[in-house]
Amino acid sequence: MQRREVIALLASVSLAAALAKPLRGAAQQAGHIPRVGVLTPAETDATPVFDGFRQGLRDLGYVEGKSIILEFRFAKGNVDALSALAADLVRIPVDLISVDSSAALRAAFNATRTIPIVMGAASDPVALGFAASIRRPGGNVTGMTIRADTLSSKRMQLIKQAFPAIASVAVLMNPKNTSAPLSLNAAKEAAGLLGLHIVELAATTPSELHALRATDFAGADALVVLSDAMFWNHRATVVALAQAANRPAIYPEREYADDGGLIAYGPNIPDSFRRAAGYVDRILRGANPGELPIDEPAKFDFVINVRSARSLGPAISADFLSAANEVIE
Repeated sequence: MQRREVIALLASVSLAAALAKPLRGAAQQAGHIPRVGVLTPAETDATPVFDGFRQGLRDLGYVEGKSIILEFRFAKGNVDALSALAADLVRIPVDLISVDSSAALRAAFNATRTIPIVMGAASDPVALGFAASIRRPGGNVTGMTIRADTLSSKRMQLIKQAFPAIASVAVLMNPKNTSAPLSLNAAKEAAGLLGLHIVELAATTPSELHALRATDFAGADALVVLSDAMFWNHRATVVALAQAANRPAIYPEREYADDGGLIAYGPNIPDSFRRAAGYVDRILRGANPGELPIDEPAKFDFVINVRSARSLGPAISADFLSAANEVIE
């Protein structure tokens, strides 16, 4: 083969390789800025969770408003509003929908089976019927999942370990949260093994949550709060409820402890959302969500607020304190 032919062949191979590289979404190829819907029970996008998501996008080179547009839809604590908000995102239509809860995931899944859906934080999508498997979801759902059932069991064990004398535990749940049955059953099973009696507390809206009083779980020695976006948005109310009852409590996210809650154990949700931005990027570049394995959190928070602990009668042991990865003095 002549030198000229070799150069021509190499040039054609380089051109073919360049053409084969995935681009940042078909919409962007046509000069259209991709729109990502963010469906959430939250009231505002000014939260550490969405800060993490935006940081993840920035790390990947996206500039909000210039190379990507985020279309937020807030249910403001009303889970029933999520369906209409999801339908609105589909009508736009957005190129992808990101969700921060199992309730938002169900609303998005019911609204579309073609627009990709990326979970920033949602309970086991396989058990809930949104994906065929973790390794190969098979449909339009992928992203970051949390094992709500496993975490509920762990929190029950931790509150008993911290306060061995407790005999009953109130469990605060949102019955409209898609993952609530999984989490509650796991909490009950763990409580049974630990010899604990369960008192169920329910709130489905911010008004119902604010209406709860310390007397509603007067028969319980401690409180376990199940993961729920509405609870997180109103965590000051939840923390104040436990403090008014003078009961030790364990919460699902570190922000509760930052705001005065006693113990927090669970995945670092802002970090999970930061990682979810990677799924958004890959899908906008042309990846099939059904072929992207679902991942689990890499960072977990175990935080104890010692200031809150001092207001309780029984002291937390030094061994328990040493197990935490952060102690708020």
